[in-house]
Amino acid sequence: QVQLVESGGGLVQAGGSLRLACAASGRTFSTCAIGWFRQAPGKEREFVGALAWNGYTTYYADSVKGRFTISRDNAKNTAYLQMNSLKPEDTAVYYCAANRAPRGFALGDARGYEDWGQGTQVTVSS
Repeated sequence: QVQLVESGGGLVQAGGSLRLACAASGRTFSTCAIGWFRQAPGKEREFVGALAWNGYTTYYADSVKGRFTISRDNAKNTAYLQMNSLKPEDTAVYYCAANRAPRGFALGDARGYEDWGQGTQVTVSS
């Protein structure tokens, strides 16, 4: 099992930036794929982006492509979501999740992730 704790959320003006961190415990973290998802009030949880098991292939939702970047530092057991050019529609609770091994789900599918953090609120004001 991998335990995840997100941090770095907050209130920012449109056009600003935030960097979310996802601190993990567990020896298998470095071999997990990492996904970021978000959920806005009254909406379904949606895929934001993912970093594959190989540690360098990334995937992003069209809505954040070119603005958000996922990275990881295995030495610190931490993954990051750098968010630039934030928009009010990016307001949501952001979750990181760990996918320990391929099980037939695409990385954009939340069902493939076994471990989840508690979420961190990001609010973008206009």
